[in-house]
Amino acid sequence: MVFSSLTFVCVFLPVTFLLYHMIPSIKCRNVLLIIASLIFYAYGEPVYVLLMIASTVCNYIFGRMTGKEKRKTVLAAAVVVNLLLLVVFKYTDMILMTLNRIGGLDLAPAGIKLPIGISFYTFQAMSYVIDVYRGTVKAQKSYWKVLLYISFFPQLIAGPIVKYHDIEKQITERNADVQRVALGFRRFITGLSKKVLISNVMALAADTVFALELSQVNICSAWLGAVAYMLQIYYDFSGYSDMAVGLGHMFGFTFMENFKYPYVSVTIKEFWRRWHISLSTWFKEYLYIPLGGNRKGTVRTRINKIIVFFCTGLWHGANWTFVVWGLYHGIFLLLEDVLPLKRLPKWLGHIYALVVVCAGFVLFRADTIGQGMGMIFRMFAGWNFSADCMNAALSLCTPLFLFILPVGVIAAVPWKERLVVCMEKAGKQLGVRELALSYLGAGALLILCILSLSGGTYNPFIYFRF
Repeated sequence: MVFSSLTFVCVFLPVTFLLYHMIPSIKCRNVLLIIASLIFYAYGEPVYVLLMIASTVCNYIFGRMTGKEKRKTVLAAAVVVNLLLLVVFKYTDMILMTLNRIGGLDLAPAGIKLPIGISFYTFQAMSYVIDVYRGTVKAQKSYWKVLLYISFFPQLIAGPIVKYHDIEKQITERNADVQRVALGFRRFITGLSKKVLISNVMALAADTVFALELSQVNICSAWLGAVAYMLQIYYDFSGYSDMAVGLGHMFGFTFMENFKYPYVSVTIKEFWRRWHISLSTWFKEYLYIPLGGNRKGTVRTRINKIIVFFCTGLWHGANWTFVVWGLYHGIFLLLEDVLPLKRLPKWLGHIYALVVVCAGFVLFRADTIGQGMGMIFRMFAGWNFSADCMNAALSLCTPLFLFILPVGVIAAVPWKERLVVCMEKAGKQLGVRELALSYLGAGALLILCILSLSGGTYNPFIYFRF
């Protein structure tokens, strides 16, 4: 495990932040960030920090060798080593269980504990070596800069996936003035509030529904659980991404946006332009385009898309439910290429996209494909209104849940951006008073988050296990 959220917010972050801004030299600041990042990752998992360091050493060497002779051989070796790292530590038990089912074997699970964030830092390391091979960046001579790039704690364990060419210059040249630090602090609080005040409440409802026997689930509880998980995973992951972007600003770094209000999408294609942007762009740059993209005919293009979404699902977890979820999205993307779904009225397209995404997340959340399919069936045909089923549904409707649910729905829409646009059209701008209120609001949210964390149990981020 890593630091609890309360320890991170009240101890680790303030100490690291103050020490960082007390040090004038960028080199010494980088050393501090490396030490802080290793401590952050090693807390509770000291063995796996050695694995992460070994990964950085290997990819640093591959990067240096890629600039010399036999570049393709070195690149192939780098890809194999990184993927082998993922297979061994993430997919061994999945492979063994699959062999048991297919071949009727009785292989015991290896029981290898999943290193936190291994999928994120492995993909970052691979992108560095590939960028050096392509000539996008030069091989970094300093191992410590490669280590800082891969291990930097704000995005180490749950993204966004940062490409080396995006922050190469920031490692040696960056600035964090008062305004930027303030904006980063506010962004960090926004992300923390998403997780603590919204996602955690939705998690209680979702976990309750998915723990029920299917015979106890009807259309009411199925939809409540599905919508709750849909909001939980969005505010969980976008919350962490906001925190990472905000922390980056506080230390002078600029990370790409990872979410752009995905639930306003009217197609699944648009959804993937807004959801987990760092992952979708990674697969586009390093898998889809190398496979041929859309340059080799319609059939090849569709095959490439299916391969990408198979890998997208598999990347998320060592369970066939994730693979089915990825293929499910890939199929809808192919359907949108051949059916006139883009021509639907905007309101109808919005409903279509939300229903598809919501049903997909049921598969994502389910422990088995059977449970996922059973939950989806009850979302559309669960007409059982027995006392047990209705009691299960009504037990979810606590006052806190009924309050946070509409808050989560409203906050998933870019009303703030639209308000700013309307004000600009009216010739108005955000003044000192509005900015002061926004920071006061952020301070109030921080107090609420600390009170919530101190009064409850630690609830880890969903994406820590990816």
